[in-house]
Amino acid sequence: MLVVHVHVQVQPGCVEAFKAATLINARASLQEPGIARFDVTQQADDPTRFVLVEAYRTAAAPAAHKETAHYTTWRDTVAPMMAAPRASVKYGSVFPEEANW
Repeated sequence: MLVVHVHVQVQPGCVEAFKAATLINARASLQEPGIARFDVTQQADDPTRFVLVEAYRTAAAPAAHKETAHYTTWRDTVAPMMAAPRASVKYGSVFPEEANW
């Protein structure tokens, strides 16, 4: 399992548009066989900040995800909404065990 946290800060006037575009991408991403989870979280004390938590079943799944139409549409749609460049951090899963994802 590869778990990626994508940190996003959007411009204040773009919060709702970012959420709408991101939910479309997240729902479609869950249909990909290589994705076990795709969570969208919004920071409680700063609604312009989000963390996308993406859990991939294989090391190749992130690259496959980035080739999908829903990802490229999302990427191109939200690019002008960014207040800062997206940043990601990669993790290995400790719990739950891979069989329970």
